Amino acid sequence: MSVTIGWLSCSFLITVLVVRASISYARRRGMLDLPGQRRSHSVATPRGGGIGVVVAMLVCLPGVLCAPPASWPLSVTAGLLAGFLLVAVAGWWDDHRSLPVLPRLFAQLLGTGLFSAGLLVTGTPVWWLPLLLVGGVWSVNLHNFMDGIDGLLAQQAIFVGAGLTLLAWQAAQPALAMATAVMAASLAGFWWFNRPPAKIFMGDVGSGSIGLLIFAFTTMLWRVEPALLWPALILSSAFAVDASLTLLTRMWRGRRWYTAHREHLYQWTVRRGATHALADLAYLGWNLLVAAPMAWLAWSHLRLALPITMAVYAVASAVWLALKRRCLRRNLNRTPHVAA
Repeated sequence: MSVTIGWLSCSFLITVLVVRASISYARRRGMLDLPGQRRSHSVATPRGGGIGVVVAMLVCLPGVLCAPPASWPLSVTAGLLAGFLLVAVAGWWDDHRSLPVLPRLFAQLLGTGLFSAGLLVTGTPVWWLPLLLVGGVWSVNLHNFMDGIDGLLAQQAIFVGAGLTLLAWQAAQPALAMATAVMAASLAGFWWFNRPPAKIFMGDVGSGSIGLLIFAFTTMLWRVEPALLWPALILSSAFAVDASLTLLTRMWRGRRWYTAHREHLYQWTVRRGATHALADLAYLGWNLLVAAPMAWLAWSHLRLALPITMAVYAVASAVWLALKRRCLRRNLNRTPHVAA
């Protein structure tokens, strides 16, 4: 127990200290997100605070993943850390000066590939590689897309990290459980500065690397027990549905889907007058009232885990469509009519 508390405290404190330092660093370097038509904040705010999470993970993950019993193979740990660092460096660069789409995508593919290579060494069939690459890159971008209002991504990552911790512990994987708990503790330290009204934003250095971590931990859980993939996916249902349906909608309408916008449901909620805190609370409500109990149900009935997951995503999609239509209807009603 003392070792557990030590690792959690270490992760939390490192994050707090680095984030505090990054606020003044960002101001000195002019790393500020300014209010604009495609953004959901009204005050110039420093970005790049996710560097605190990155430093904490680089310090803590090697120790917790390699700790007996049930330590992970060196190839998996090394691949994860290398890929995580690569995605974080690309994000940190992008936070300082805009990085073109193709170099960012290359870094994401290579980072996911490094982690996947570590899994292949341990016996994962090579034909899984294309799916792993797609899943990893999508998770990186998904979490980047959903980092648009104060506190939302940090809150979600804490929830998913806590859920993965319980699943890993039940699967008799204490090292993996400690890794996911350390991630949640680090995000708790960052959330203190990012809660509404945010003192600093996560930036690409944090959102992308957290997306890779969540993908990696979910994949590692799947390698231990394939059926645990389904409750793990349920934990991420709110973010996965909002990001995926928004992307598909923009592609269907011929929009430049890879550019910044404010068309996610959480952004529409804020545009319609809700505070950032209220929007965060809505997503937390889904997590606690739907995702958490359904993930538990899927875990306790693994034979039914797939249909339960499909049902959760179907309901989440229906809720997304209903709320999006409501937001659009209100927007049309508020649009002034010009007399002929």
